[in-house]
Amino acid sequence: MTATRSSAIPLLLSAVAAGVLLTGCSASASIETGKSAPELSAEKLADTVAEKLAATTGQPKPRVDCPDDLAGKVGNTTRCTLTADDGSTLGVSVKVTSVEGDQINFDIEADDTASPATN
Repeated sequence: MTATRSSAIPLLLSAVAAGVLLTGCSASASIETGKSAPELSAEKLADTVAEKLAATTGQPKPRVDCPDDLAGKVGNTTRCTLTADDGSTLGVSVKVTSVEGDQINFDIEADDTASPATN
């Protein structure tokens, strides 16, 4: 029983550390020029969010889906969904903090609790 308990402790600490690291991440992505207003495609946003979360947590790149493009206007927000291997999901908020030429800078914040997998 001691072995089970001691092996569970690092997993619990990893989960807590990952949760702390996911709060308040920042990222940026370059956009394609030629549009009147900068916009980041939903696909590129999802990829950028997944890469940033993987780098921040030291874990493999998660599956992230963003349903909408992100318009490059300070204060704009969108919601993405991170889906774990077990099917549970975690909401992720994205908020534009600044736009510099063809680069949209944004903050990423994961929800505090995950939704269980649907069976």
